[in-house]
Amino acid sequence: MAADREARAQALYESLEERILVLDGATGTALQGYQLTASDFGGPELEGCNENLCLTRPDVVRGLSEFYLAAGADVVETNSFGSTPLVLAEYGLAERAFELSRLAAALAREACARFDEPGRLRFVCGAMGPTTKAISVTGGVTFDELAGHYRVQALGLMAGGADYLLLETCQDTRNVKAGLIGIEQAFEASGWRLPVAVSVTIEPTGTMLAGQDAEALAVSLGHAELLYVGVNCATGPALMADHLRTFSELCRTRVACVPNAGLPDEEGRYREGPEVFREVFGRFLGAGWLNLVGGCCGTTDAHVRALVELAAGQVE
Repeated sequence: MAADREARAQALYESLEERILVLDGATGTALQGYQLTASDFGGPELEGCNENLCLTRPDVVRGLSEFYLAAGADVVETNSFGSTPLVLAEYGLAERAFELSRLAAALAREACARFDEPGRLRFVCGAMGPTTKAISVTGGVTFDELAGHYRVQALGLMAGGADYLLLETCQDTRNVKAGLIGIEQAFEASGWRLPVAVSVTIEPTGTMLAGQDAEALAVSLGHAELLYVGVNCATGPALMADHLRTFSELCRTRVACVPNAGLPDEEGRYREGPEVFREVFGRFLGAGWLNLVGGCCGTTDAHVRALVELAAGQVE
């Protein structure tokens, strides 16, 4: 197990040195397209708890990863965005946080195993969302409590076979720091480590929800040894240009861009298609800003295929 884990970590780092890696597309909006019923989630009281689908509909969760892998993705995220005790408590599932996190990683691992090839492994990203609390904005949780919630989630993702952990859709640097401490606690408890990445959400106003901009975040993360830093969600790729330029200039590590398919319209639909991604990502890649590309809300396998084609064109 340890030898396999170390070999996969080495392959991940080598792949990042060799080429642009492509992450998968949307999870939440994609699951909405399955027209799932309350019974699929485990009952009316659990409807909307995507994380519980790892237990009640593992076929759907695994199938979504396979859908993106078939489109050419190098990395798939686990269905664990809200699998902390803090978030799951809203559904009465706090005590299942470790197990649902473990299942999420195991299902993604099973999907990747179907697509692994000699010389080209597919990787599992252990997704860790921002929870429903922002320490600097909403309150409702202390720094130490939040770190503890992330610790449980990280341990589950590690047990299930994640290749690295990602704090994503981060909206408050204090939450990020709590997440990094919780992850470190998980590493200490388990006796081994995984690579760690951070991806933030920057609103059209130019800052995170708690008010920090890309430069402030780059400075605050300067001490951390991260696999990559990135921007995800909130907007389409074009509005991320300044933030990505800042990360590329100030951060000592790799940079990822994982936008929505534009801003949702009044009906909640995302309108930016693969052709927009080709054009905008083409500029970003041409500028040398990015090491990983992917899609967030509203993106589909078509967006992933477009990014796969672009990434292939960057290989020397």
